[in-house]
Amino acid sequence: MRRYEIDRLVLVPDDIDLSKSPLAGHLDAETYVLGAFNPALTRLPGGNLLMMVRVAEALREPIRGGKVHAIRWSEQGYVLDGWPLELVNTADPRKFLLHGGGWKIMALTSLSWLLPVELTPDGLTVVAIHYDRAVAPAGSWQCYGVEDARISRVGNEWLMTTCSVSPERHSTTLYRSGNGLDWEFDGIVLDHQNKDMLIFEGLISGQYWAQTRPLGDLYFAYPPGSEWRAGPSINLATSPDGRHWRPHLEPGIRPHAGTVATARMGGGTPPILADAGWLTLWHGVEPKEIVGIYRTYWSILDKDDPSRILRGDHTPLLEADPELTRPIEHQLYVRDVVFTTGIADAGDHYVVASGEADLACRITHIPKSAFA
Repeated sequence: MRRYEIDRLVLVPDDIDLSKSPLAGHLDAETYVLGAFNPALTRLPGGNLLMMVRVAEALREPIRGGKVHAIRWSEQGYVLDGWPLELVNTADPRKFLLHGGGWKIMALTSLSWLLPVELTPDGLTVVAIHYDRAVAPAGSWQCYGVEDARISRVGNEWLMTTCSVSPERHSTTLYRSGNGLDWEFDGIVLDHQNKDMLIFEGLISGQYWAQTRPLGDLYFAYPPGSEWRAGPSINLATSPDGRHWRPHLEPGIRPHAGTVATARMGGGTPPILADAGWLTLWHGVEPKEIVGIYRTYWSILDKDDPSRILRGDHTPLLEADPELTRPIEHQLYVRDVVFTTGIADAGDHYVVASGEADLACRITHIPKSAFA
């Protein structure tokens, strides 16, 4: 495992005050922070960094009265829904699967909302937690939560993509800001299941670019002997305005047949322009038990044609570190997971933000020489 001089947890579940949660006072049930993780990262005009943290707020006792319960937003407020235990599979602590039907149907044991956490310029100290600027469900399209934000600054505007979860669709939603802290909902931009939409931090030939990761249950095989593995890949899309997106014809970053570490993959940090091209950090998942082993990898994409991969490395840039989570071992419910979701330029190094074990926020200073 690679080691970095500065690599630590900066926010853990016990740092979150649920008395200030958007759900506070709405439910006749006790909740707790299942995880405060997968933080988007951006630099504010004054120089401080901002993490947009996913807070997964879960029921302390989801199973009671012979039913397992989920939290759902409604126009009348947050409510609890219950399903009989004989109809569900609760093997994964993060969700439960409903039996029956010709496709996979699930519900969550928590509801996620987004919390702005302001940090010092080096990302190592919390300056303020802005509960008054939290982003919470506001419509039926995200009644089961708002997850996994990614923030890109394009010109003088900040764009934040999020995954909105509901029975209607598993969509990507867009928020805009003029200062990186106050966010305004701007609609659904992808209405199919796509958890990792990352907008490039800059225009290419006057167009917005993004990485996407559509999901499905069916993939067509590559020919025998191909260097690629069939399955989810990191695709590309372009847009004239950041709202209306068109898939790019050429593929993006695809899983390699030579390693199980990319058996499943998806985008991590919004591509940031470096001297050699667009630097993008992404995750690969090696199958193991229920969740798998999540690691962070990197690629450099051509400045003018991001479908051209200039270089990368099959050695993980980041891996889960049990030493970091040892003080909060009692709260762990998954292991072997690092999910990198934010990056900021800091001169001779990058400040990289990740979710560690779906539980806490990790900040790592990675020297730019690591990408040479």
